[in-house]
Amino acid sequence: MSGSLTDIAGISVGNVQDFMHRTGVSVVRFAKPAIASVSVLGGAPALRDTALLEPEMMVDRIHAIVLSGGSVYGLDATSGVQSVLQQEFEKKPAVQNKIRVPIVVQASLFDLANGGDKTWPRGFYTHLGEQAAQAASSDAVPQGTVGAGTGATTATLRGGLGSASMVTVGGYTVSALIAVNAIGNATVGDGPHFWSAPFEHGAEFGGLGFPLDSAQAAEQLRIKPDYVAGTTIGIVATNAALTPVQAKRLAIVGQDGVARGVFPAHLPQDGDTIFGVSTEEKPAPSLTDFCEILQAATIVTARAIALGVYHAASLGWANCVPGWQEVFSKQAYKREQV
Repeated sequence: MSGSLTDIAGISVGNVQDFMHRTGVSVVRFAKPAIASVSVLGGAPALRDTALLEPEMMVDRIHAIVLSGGSVYGLDATSGVQSVLQQEFEKKPAVQNKIRVPIVVQASLFDLANGGDKTWPRGFYTHLGEQAAQAASSDAVPQGTVGAGTGATTATLRGGLGSASMVTVGGYTVSALIAVNAIGNATVGDGPHFWSAPFEHGAEFGGLGFPLDSAQAAEQLRIKPDYVAGTTIGIVATNAALTPVQAKRLAIVGQDGVARGVFPAHLPQDGDTIFGVSTEEKPAPSLTDFCEILQAATIVTARAIALGVYHAASLGWANCVPGWQEVFSKQAYKREQV
């Protein structure tokens, strides 16, 4: 296993980034249409066609999910992805009495105040969406300053794109892909420790554990300035065959991972949105197996958040908060136990 979203067969991910504009797009594609739903807990989401994913709606399977920067402007990326999919559909044999329509949904994050050049040309995000869709691969997903995480920030550190996976006791794979651009913080207080520390595998994001003063640090509000919006957006997926209602529950519990990895989360300025996806590769789980999948969804989402911030590149950007690697040296801190 690569430890990323693509550990689930049939899922591919494409990323494209523009460092001049400090933004990017990530596209998650499915080899066959996937069951999906969505949970939105942030107060300021930027979304496209997500109403289709409510369990009572007629559309129960989708072809792709887009995560992007650019706030409402970035929602144009879906048009580019649909264009690529439509061209691919036209090359396949026709199905009698059926019109193929690519079903693509999207969540976008606010990276308009990160200091990059925001005078992009007409059709900018549509073009990025096309490029990301064409770049989709089943290889391990790169992390940090890539794709939708390129221009992402948190309250005190640069954000990024993170991905994590695990296998449940019942043998189901659960994985997440998260773009971290939160109003709040992924780290505790002013130190290097991650709120996600209890779920860390090995030393994947520093192995520092929790600081002894975490309770005191939690009582102090650390958020972005009032004029800046933010969000944590992403996907949690499993190879278990789920119903649309179960996929909705998967998305909801993925939000628990957001609250474990970012503090505070789900604020009025956030647009926290998580998609729950089932590729139906393995049989439907029992109730106990499903609960294990939901528990794993919380864990991989929290880990992906920390990994996205931990791997943010040290690019030395002006007018932008620094990255974790720029501020903290792993060698300068001893692992602390609580």
